[in-house]
Amino acid sequence: MIIFIGCSFLALVIGLSLLMSYELRLRTLNYVRLILPNSKQKLGHARQFAQEMGYAASAEQTQTHWHLQQWWILIAGFFLLGSILLFAFTRPIDPTKVEANYLEKVDPQIYALLNGEILTPPPEVDEQLVDAAIVEAMQLEQQYQAQNNSVTAQPFSLERDTTFEQSHGHFDTSLIDRKWDRMNLRYKQRLLMVFKIMKERYGYELVLLEGYRSPARQNMLSGNKNTTRAKAFQSYHQFGLAADVAFKRDGKVVISERDPWAWKGYQLYGEVAESVGLTWGGRWKSIHDYGHTEFRMPGLKKTAEMAEKLTTEGQLLAQELN
Repeated sequence: MIIFIGCSFLALVIGLSLLMSYELRLRTLNYVRLILPNSKQKLGHARQFAQEMGYAASAEQTQTHWHLQQWWILIAGFFLLGSILLFAFTRPIDPTKVEANYLEKVDPQIYALLNGEILTPPPEVDEQLVDAAIVEAMQLEQQYQAQNNSVTAQPFSLERDTTFEQSHGHFDTSLIDRKWDRMNLRYKQRLLMVFKIMKERYGYELVLLEGYRSPARQNMLSGNKNTTRAKAFQSYHQFGLAADVAFKRDGKVVISERDPWAWKGYQLYGEVAESVGLTWGGRWKSIHDYGHTEFRMPGLKKTAEMAEKLTTEGQLLAQELN
């Protein structure tokens, strides 16, 4: 499309120039008249050469027209090379194959666990479903506190780990990233494997609540010690190596571990996550975060440069494919 627009613009400029300049039209006409005889002569030579080439291709002329037969070899080689290049540049590239090659090189352990199968993320969860799940979780928490006559009961894990702010009946989720593109492939494939096992083995459908977390949001959350004690670049979220999840049941998102079905799911989630090499927040002693997992990559240097590198590997890979 860009080439077409450029050619159209160039043609318009040339046409307007010819219409507005008599001298330019005269010079162009004289030039065309000058090259026409030469063009006819060259066309005649080309026809004669084509006839000689066709005549030289016969088996009887091997000895007498061998120099012309070399042209046939060059033409055949040109078309062969051209067809190879055309196939190489136009054939569709399988992104899963590229990701598989990448993981085989940088993380042979997860590649072996996947057995060569690259998993794709599920659709992004609807914000309204998450809002409804938060309201339901808060109601369950209030019921729990009322039944136990306690106002100091530990709040549910989503409230601790993500701290939603309510405004006009709606939760502010503008700073929360629910996409998968900034997750490092080494963690992303492990988490997707957990998603797959949970659904196929136990019937639990998981949804992503938050993956990558910006340094600014991390610092904001660290202001509440009941939420997180990690500041910017101290959490694995900034490196695309951590995520928070919840469950989906009958078209609704379920977050609170006060729900018996969800509580059982969180326990299974922790077991499955640990089986593929992830660290589960439900094992922590200070703050229990049942929906949180992270991949503690060996030798990781928690710097801003490393965070940028790990969170953009997937994006750079996608750009290379395009």
